[in-house]
Amino acid sequence: MPGALLPLLHAIQDDIGYVPELAYPLIAKALSLSVAEVHGVVTFYHHFRTHQPGRHILQVCRAESCQAMGSDALEIHIKNKLGVEFHETTPDGTFTLEPIYCLGNCACSPSVMINEEVYGRVDNKKIDQLISDLKSTS
Repeated sequence: MPGALLPLLHAIQDDIGYVPELAYPLIAKALSLSVAEVHGVVTFYHHFRTHQPGRHILQVCRAESCQAMGSDALEIHIKNKLGVEFHETTPDGTFTLEPIYCLGNCACSPSVMINEEVYGRVDNKKIDQLISDLKSTS
């Protein structure tokens, strides 16, 4: 079916948290696509993950409003605090750090999203507290 690939990839990721590369041949066969086409779509969109994420997904907004309000410095602080880069998971499996390109919370920049919850006007102190709170409940 034309157009079935994106909904299928979203369903897989929603169900297990990522789209495993081992599934590409099965997806390709089911949709009469090449493995390269499936791989191309998964790697083109930042939303899709190819590896198991941490228990908490921490996304830092990279849109213009958040950058203008200091998200670059916040991003550096978070990377140093967690010891990971974007698209990496902390060694303890608690956090996966990802960029996101607009959370629609521009009036409260800079913003982050942790799991499915958006936080605005985030500074180093606030993100440290959020991370600490999540570590204590994990």
